[in-house]
Amino acid sequence: MIMLLDDASPLVRRAMSEAFAGSDQAPPTVVHALANDQADVAAPLLARSPLFLDADLVDAVATGEPERQAAIASRTPLPAAVAAAIAEVGSAEACLVLIENPHAEVAPFSLDRIVVRHGHLAVIRDVLLARDDLPVPTRQALVAKLSQTLADFVTSREWLAADRAHRVTNEACEKATVALAAGSPNGEVRPLIRHLRVSGQLTGGIVLRALLSGNLALFEEALAELTDLPPARVAGIVHDRRGGGFRALYDKAGLPAATYPVFREALDAMREDGFQGEPGGASRLKRRIIERVLTRCEGEALGDVQPLLTLLRRFAAEAAREEARLFCDELVADDRVEAGAIRAA
Repeated sequence: MIMLLDDASPLVRRAMSEAFAGSDQAPPTVVHALANDQADVAAPLLARSPLFLDADLVDAVATGEPERQAAIASRTPLPAAVAAAIAEVGSAEACLVLIENPHAEVAPFSLDRIVVRHGHLAVIRDVLLARDDLPVPTRQALVAKLSQTLADFVTSREWLAADRAHRVTNEACEKATVALAAGSPNGEVRPLIRHLRVSGQLTGGIVLRALLSGNLALFEEALAELTDLPPARVAGIVHDRRGGGFRALYDKAGLPAATYPVFREALDAMREDGFQGEPGGASRLKRRIIERVLTRCEGEALGDVQPLLTLLRRFAAEAAREEARLFCDELVADDRVEAGAIRAA
């Protein structure tokens, strides 16, 4: 068999690889020699042989071509250490095989590396987003990656100016982030906020959107992260109807001083009227609250906050369109129920 390792025909060596792939009694010398052969010969062994140590597989990932890496990524089971090596240096093909492998132990930080390296590829994003175990921060990173990809695409095609493309996609990303937080368990909101801060996405715009969407959990966690105060203390200040401590909290968070009046008016509106009767849960902007804030702020000499008033007007338009869509959806649903009742009668 050792002599056959030098056979000129790759078909012979491939047949040996297939024969030894699933055996724990195969000659180790032959197995390791075939594993270092050309990729199509080595693939069956790398995919199934029980004779390899984790270190052998990690080394093969680091020095191998995509076909070799993909074979290793398909192993059952696949240890976390080997999965981490594939996530770190593996090709897009290998990473796709890895995240599609239900028997692979893929740590959250490995998923994050795949997002950073290959999150711009639609097929990678689709498979990752379909995973039930995908952490909320990683899911948000995919949304941000998609936004950046779309902005770069429309800019390269000259469909939009670069500034406008990035503004539109950034606002869409913030909208998706607030919706993602609204649908996440409370225990996952804080890790999401930390991810946003580390990635530079925890801006005044997204904090204001959270407040105007009625997503107080996200709003309070954001302030707690920015101020390093306990969430319970932040919640107490936010819900204090006297509002005495909010200015100090706002300043400690490092948010722009010029935008404080808008946050103050939004909080006053929330405390006085709440969000009852507003459609869309905590994932959509609340039109009534936004219009009230606009009415109060437009009557004041706010100077530097004028750009933020422009943002509020865009928020109001977005909220109005969302309300219209929800209303149309309700009409369609009612028509279907009525039609079903008529048919049943």
